[in-house]
Amino acid sequence: MNHGPVVIVGSGLAGYAVVRELRKLDGELPVIMLSADHAGFYSKPMLSNALASGKTPVSILNSDAARMAEQQKITIRPFVRVTAIDSSRNELLLEDGEKLSYDQLVLALGADPIRLPLLGNGVSDILSVNDLDDYGHFRGALEGKKQICILGAGLIGCEFANDLAAAGYQVHVVDINAQPLGRLLPAAGGAFMRKKLEAIGVNFHLDTMAQSVERVGDRLRLNLANGETIDSDIVLSAVGLRSRTKLAEAAGIAINRGIVVNQLLQTELPNIYALGDCAEVGGKVLPFVMPIANAARALAATLAGTPTPVHYPAMPVMVKTPACPTIVSPPDFDAEGEWHVDADEEGVKALFQDTEGNLLGYALLGAATKEKNILTTQLPALLI
Repeated sequence: MNHGPVVIVGSGLAGYAVVRELRKLDGELPVIMLSADHAGFYSKPMLSNALASGKTPVSILNSDAARMAEQQKITIRPFVRVTAIDSSRNELLLEDGEKLSYDQLVLALGADPIRLPLLGNGVSDILSVNDLDDYGHFRGALEGKKQICILGAGLIGCEFANDLAAAGYQVHVVDINAQPLGRLLPAAGGAFMRKKLEAIGVNFHLDTMAQSVERVGDRLRLNLANGETIDSDIVLSAVGLRSRTKLAEAAGIAINRGIVVNQLLQTELPNIYALGDCAEVGGKVLPFVMPIANAARALAATLAGTPTPVHYPAMPVMVKTPACPTIVSPPDFDAEGEWHVDADEEGVKALFQDTEGNLLGYALLGAATKEKNILTTQLPALLI
């Protein structure tokens, strides 16, 4: 069992989950957490539905770095950036030139918002919300504004659209797909979601894409591929996230859609691990709370001296759209089967089944969400 420091790079949900699980197993193992920001602990998923309930950045923050360090008996160093990993020396090079040694290294780097290749002099004014500081900036920018345009009708885009509309803003949503949640729902589910969000004032512009953003006085003008224009006070980009992989790639660690790890969450280098939004395990990048919790539990056991592979049971995702309660457990991208849909005015029950009738995924909207527990027991594990 190693007695040198475990160094965790990243102070998001993944990094703190590892710390908490590790402390259940070992109260003395030295742990150093490095964070590029203030290192406060909060729930990132809350950011996309905090406006309507009046949550401020201060109220979302659960604990600051000093309190977390005391509670978990670790060293936390906020506002520290790692510029390189020297795996031959088990050292990290920090931005100020300091070298920091580690016995075991955990990369919990998170992900960055994807930026669309748009034209126009308003591109630099497009906002995104990927952390608590972003939320604070966005919340401040909303003061005195009325019209918001969201790029992307995926999970985060729909959650923000619901939240903003409920908070009284005029909301437009642009997406290249023919329906909201195009990657998660069959057509009937997408139509139901659209109808429910339109009922609270959300305006959808689908089957098209933004081409340019121009600053026109105090407002922003989006020019769409279908010839439409949308004038708004703020443009919020919610088109997806890309795993932060550059640090690992520069160290010679294999990269695909994320930092490639095995089921021990171990990279090709035996004492370097990754989890959360930056990691790809079993070909999957799962940026959700439950996969992170499962990964953190397994990795903590490994770090404490008992190598433990991660297993992912079926883990449905609850979409935070109160106007249209939705729970999804999408089938694997390459799964063979088809959707079987039962829809009415109250809800949509969509089951993805193979030719033998085995359930491989589902989408439940409205009243159908009450069937979540029964159906989830029929789903295959995500990673055995």
